[in-house]
Amino acid sequence: MGNFTSSTAGGLSSTACVQYVQEVVSQNCVVIFSKTTCPYCKMAKNVFNEIGTTYKVVELDEHNDGRRLQEALAQMTGARTVPRVFINGNCIGGGSDTKQLHQQGKLVPLIEQCAPCCATAGSEGSGSGQFVSAK
Repeated sequence: MGNFTSSTAGGLSSTACVQYVQEVVSQNCVVIFSKTTCPYCKMAKNVFNEIGTTYKVVELDEHNDGRRLQEALAQMTGARTVPRVFINGNCIGGGSDTKQLHQQGKLVPLIEQCAPCCATAGSEGSGSGQFVSAK
């Protein structure tokens, strides 16, 4: 639903990258822009796995336009580092920020505020698998 991928090498313009990020974030309660080898990305995913929250993952190192998407995220959030974690359309920061919010008991309430259209587990076919990888 609403997912589009670029099949051409370096296909998305910077504007299209920003639009892609906005679209993914608006259609999913929890989105993690990640890299497969990043320990902080794994930390963020583990937090959501522990609390049983379904999330959408965009692995930038496996995406055709990963570099451009990362630049778009830097423009949008003020930080280029990964992960960039979004809940209910808002960037909450990275892996350490996600873990800290969870430890403070503030993460689950943020997730519970998600719009009904976005909070439904399985709207992306993710069910109990916890994440959907977008390439």
